[in-house]
Amino acid sequence: MRQKYTTQFFLSLGKVTLLFRQIFYWLGRAKLNWEDVFYQMSEVGLRSLPVTSLTALFTGMVLALQTGGASRNIFNEPIYVGTVVALSLLKELGPVLTATVVVGRVGAAFTAEIGTMKVTEQIDALYTLGTNPIRYLVIPRFLACLVMMPILTIFSNFIGILGGYFISLYKLDITPLVYYHDIVDFVIFEDFLHGLIKSVFYAGIIALVSCYKGLECSGGAEGVGKATTSAVVTSIVLILVSDYFLSTALMAFGL
Repeated sequence: MRQKYTTQFFLSLGKVTLLFRQIFYWLGRAKLNWEDVFYQMSEVGLRSLPVTSLTALFTGMVLALQTGGASRNIFNEPIYVGTVVALSLLKELGPVLTATVVVGRVGAAFTAEIGTMKVTEQIDALYTLGTNPIRYLVIPRFLACLVMMPILTIFSNFIGILGGYFISLYKLDITPLVYYHDIVDFVIFEDFLHGLIKSVFYAGIIALVSCYKGLECSGGAEGVGKATTSAVVTSIVLILVSDYFLSTALMAFGL
């Protein structure tokens, strides 16, 4: 049994590596259908903006509330609330939570769409017509994720910091000037860049895993459901695991 799962793991790893190689091969050679690319960018970015903004807003609010309460218990007044909120969002929570929301909304859709095409033999029809499915289906989704994930992360960071500001102002009685200086005096550009680089890697994970699960789907409607669930769970786990290694690597480079 253990040998079976080990074999399946390395087989899947090899297939993902080949898919990654094909994506970069076609990125440099394929004539892109920009209408399809912009449509996928709208799906990944514009349609995901409300839910990512709502998530970031309440994340920033609860960060400010908890930080203010803890510092008030220790120092008898809420201090460095803006610093904690901004650093937490910029370096960790902003990119991770945004990626998690995008996985649930967009990654699942990618897998379901491509998986449905696979089980209904539409992908085989593309091969018959001389169209490569990687170029036609995967490249627009991959590019859309790479472009829109950093933009979504920037918006999420801003909305989250704004949520922390509202709580600081109306719940913790922190003046806007103090909250502002807590951020600008202690947060540097490298902190912002740290999270932005992570978001690019998360985008690659989401697109690669979701498209791979869709292309490998089999077993009719039940198979599509299983592939979609597997894509979401696998992507979230990889995002959380890679977060540690990316943080370690970026800190080694001074970010």
